[in-house]
Amino acid sequence: AAAAAAPSPSPSPGAPDTDCPPLGLESLAVEDTQLSASSELRPGLGAQRGRLNIQAGIFEQDYYDGAWCAGDENERQWLQVDARRMTRFTGVVTQGRSSIWSWHWVTAYKLQFSNDTYRWTTYRNGSTDTIFRGNGDTETPVRTVLPEPVVARYIRINPRAWYPNGTVCLRAEILGCGLPGVDRYWRPARTSTDPLDFRHHDYQQLREVMRGVRKLCPNITRTYSIGKSYQGLKMYVMEFSDNPGLHELGEPEFRYVAGMHGNEVVGRELLILLMQYLCREYRRGNARILRLVHNTRIHLLPSMNPDGYQMANSLGSELAGWTSGRWTMQGYDLNHNFADLTSILFDADERPEGRGRTPNHFIPIPAYYRWPNATVAPETWAVINWMKKIPFVLGANLHGGELVVCYPYDQGRDWYVDFQPSPTPDEDVFRWLSLVYASSHRTMAQYDRRVCHTENFMQHNNIINGAHWHSMTGSMSDFSYLHTNCFEVTVELSCDKFPHHSQLAGEWEDNREALLLYMEQVHMGIKGMVRDRHGDGIGGAAISVDGIDHDVRAAPGGDYWRLLNPGSYTVTARAEGFAPSTHTCSVGYDHRPTVCDFVLSQREAPKGRDPRRRRKGDGRRRARGQRGTGPRRRRGAGPQGKGVRPVGRGARGH
Repeated sequence: AAAAAAPSPSPSPGAPDTDCPPLGLESLAVEDTQLSASSELRPGLGAQRGRLNIQAGIFEQDYYDGAWCAGDENERQWLQVDARRMTRFTGVVTQGRSSIWSWHWVTAYKLQFSNDTYRWTTYRNGSTDTIFRGNGDTETPVRTVLPEPVVARYIRINPRAWYPNGTVCLRAEILGCGLPGVDRYWRPARTSTDPLDFRHHDYQQLREVMRGVRKLCPNITRTYSIGKSYQGLKMYVMEFSDNPGLHELGEPEFRYVAGMHGNEVVGRELLILLMQYLCREYRRGNARILRLVHNTRIHLLPSMNPDGYQMANSLGSELAGWTSGRWTMQGYDLNHNFADLTSILFDADERPEGRGRTPNHFIPIPAYYRWPNATVAPETWAVINWMKKIPFVLGANLHGGELVVCYPYDQGRDWYVDFQPSPTPDEDVFRWLSLVYASSHRTMAQYDRRVCHTENFMQHNNIINGAHWHSMTGSMSDFSYLHTNCFEVTVELSCDKFPHHSQLAGEWEDNREALLLYMEQVHMGIKGMVRDRHGDGIGGAAISVDGIDHDVRAAPGGDYWRLLNPGSYTVTARAEGFAPSTHTCSVGYDHRPTVCDFVLSQREAPKGRDPRRRRKGDGRRRARGQRGTGPRRRRGAGPQGKGVRPVGRGARGH
C-alpha cells in the first residue's frame, strides 16, 4: 500500500544539470542487488554485468562477461537500477559489450522512471516519448544529459534499436544527486577528515599544488623535473627530505611513480594528496611523518605520462572509457617500453654452460635499445636516467582498473605458457612488500567485496606474481630489479580508472595508511658502509647474500641497502681490486635496519712480480689519458670503481 501511494516521478525545472555525480555502477558503489533486468542471455551476461567499463576476460561464456545482454531481441527489454533513495536523475552514460570475439551495442533507447516499480513513466518530449541516441561501437561511452532532470528512485534503460549484426547488450552508468531523506538501505558517499584538495588536477593545477606545498614546507621539499614528454610537458617530481637535493650517507631513497597510463588517474591524485598530507602533518609535528622525512629521501612522480593524462582529462571521468589516454602521444605503452633484461637473464640460465658472464644484477642495457630507430619513448628514457642518478632502494608503480598488488617478474620464462608464476630470487621479500600494501588498503582487505572485472584476487590474498596474472615484456618493475638496486611492485589501486572527483576522498581513505606503511618498508633488512682501510667508501661494491641469487651494489659513497625479511644471513661484500669480506647479519622484527659495515683490504700483487713494473700496454693507456696501473673495472661495475664521490652529486641537477 505504501508503494502504491508513492508520488509519481516528476521533472525538475531548470537548465540541463551536469554536476551530479555517477551513482557508482563503475566504481561498485552500486551493489549487484540494486541491478535487475527483464531477461538475460545467460548468467554471465546478467544485470550485474551492465556496468560502465566492466571488462570481459579472454575466456568468455563464463560468469564474468562484458555487459548485460537481454535474453530476447525485442523492444520490451530493460536494465533497471535502484538508487535506494529519491534521486534527481540528470543523465545516463552507455557503452557496448566488452568482447574480443563479437560486436554488440544499443543504438537507441528510452528512459523510464518509477518510485515503486509498479507504475512507470517514460521520459517524454512534449507529447511523444523521447528516443535517446545510443552507441556506435563497443567501447566509446556516450553521455546523455536530460534536458529536465527527473526525481525518482528507480530508472530503466529500455533499448529500442541495436547493431544489426549483434544483439541487445549494454553497459551503463547513471548520473544523479541523492535528495535529503532517510533510507536504511542507502549508504552515504565516503568522505575524509583530512582537509586536502579532493579534485582532479590538470597540468597547470599540478604545478600550482607543488608550488603551494613548496611554499609551506620550504625546508623539507624540492621540486624538479626529470625530463619532458613527447609534447614537451615537464615530468615533475616532488622530493621530501630533511636535506632536499642531497643524498645522505646511510639514508635510503624511495619513489612512488603514478600516471604511467594517463587514464589511470587515482595514483596521480593520491600522490598530489600525499604531498599535501606530508607537508601538513610535518608542520603539525606528527611524530610518524617527522621520522619518515628525517630518515628517508622520498620522491613522488605523479605523472609519468602527462600527455596521456591531458587527453583523458579532456574527455572526463565517465567518457574517457577504458583506454583513452593510456598510451603516449607516440602510441607507446610505457609499461612495455623498458629494455627487456628479463629475457637476457632467462636465456643465460638456459645455456648449457650456465649463465657465464651474465650478471644477476645491474644487467647492462642492450645496444639495440639505443639505436636511432629504437622505439623508446622520451618518457621512458627520462625515468631510466632518473633511476641511474639516484640509488633508489624501494618503489611502487601506481596503476588503476583492478584491486591487486603485482610483483616481479612480470615476464614468464616460457612464452608459450600462460599464467605461469615467474618468481625472482627475492620472492619472499616481494610477497611481504605486496602484502603490506594489500592488507592495509581498506577496500582491498575486505574479503567479501565484489570482484572488479573477472579475476578473484582475494583467493591470492590480493597479491599475485605479475607473470602469473599475465606475462609481458619490458615492464618497469622487471627493469628496475635487474638494472638497479630498486625493488618495485605494481599496485592496482581501484576498480575505476578515472573516478568522479566526488569519490577521491574515499580513495584517499582507502590508500592513506597503505601509502605510508609501504614507504616505511624501505628500512627493512640490512644497510651499511663498504670502506677501504683508509675509511674511504668503495662505490659499486657488490653485496651478495648466500642463498639469494641477486646482488645489490653500493652507492657512489659506499653506502648500501639490502631489503631482507627477518632472519640470519651470510653476507659478502666484493669490489674489484679488494679481497672479499663476509659477515653474518641478523635481521629482527623491529622497524630499523640492521647495520652491517664492511672494511675491504686491497689485494696484494702476485708473488714474483714487481708491482712497480709496467705491464705491456701501460704506456699506450697513459698516452690516451687513461690510468695505467691499478685494478680495471669489469663491465657493468659502478661508475666510480673503488673511488670516492662527494655526497649528493649523484642526486643533483634533475
